[in-house]
Amino acid sequence: MSFLSMHNKSLPNASNNTKRSPSKFLSALITGISISTIGALSMTAPTLASAKTVQPSTANYSFTVEDKYKGTATRTLNKSGNTWKYNVKARVAGVASASQNSTFTLNGNNVIPTQASTTYKLLGLGRTHKLNFNPNSKKVTSNYKGKTTTLSMPQQAFDDLSLEVQIRQDLLNGKFTGNYYMAKKDKIEKTPFKKSGSTKITVPAGTFDTVRVDRIHDDNDRSTSFWLAPSLDYLPIKVSQINDGKKMDLELTKVN
Repeated sequence: MSFLSMHNKSLPNASNNTKRSPSKFLSALITGISISTIGALSMTAPTLASAKTVQPSTANYSFTVEDKYKGTATRTLNKSGNTWKYNVKARVAGVASASQNSTFTLNGNNVIPTQASTTYKLLGLGRTHKLNFNPNSKKVTSNYKGKTTTLSMPQQAFDDLSLEVQIRQDLLNGKFTGNYYMAKKDKIEKTPFKKSGSTKITVPAGTFDTVRVDRIHDDNDRSTSFWLAPSLDYLPIKVSQINDGKKMDLELTKVN
């Protein structure tokens, strides 16, 4: 859920750019669904037997893009043994959709991703990006548009969804530092975040005490803020992003 760019000026015109970059508008569907769009963790950090752990859940959201396009999203976190799967689906009915999947394990407080994929579709056309993590060799394999790139991973890196879970784990266990690394299509990028205080907010799902976490961008034209609820293992309750003047807002509607 990293926060990906939203560059299409309007959805009706997006078809003109589909062949060149179908993910431009669709990336907004993932915004807030994954906190990637959150210091570095040691690859050999010791197991913390007493670490608190996020619990499986299903959460539904509504979102708007540019105060114009409305959509829905569902995020499902499941566990089987020590294998966790995080699935996200988002759509603007009849026009665009996005899906994101992540598989990982937990070693105490440490999230260890194994594979991930993200697919965007706009007017029937789209792209898929896949990641495979090998913590033993400290490598990540990225596949996009038929091109495979092997990335060096000296520190633990994450996909969007496993990064979200790591942030939530760190908040649960009082270990949040804000310095994380994310695997992109052709590089591993440092992705800093900061806590910006606590507040009570009301969304369609109810009223929650929240901790605000902001992503630190390297330019002034972008801002990304998350409101996370401690009572729900720091599940995102609200997300707001501005990118090149285009705004996206997402709010929790239901959680199981």
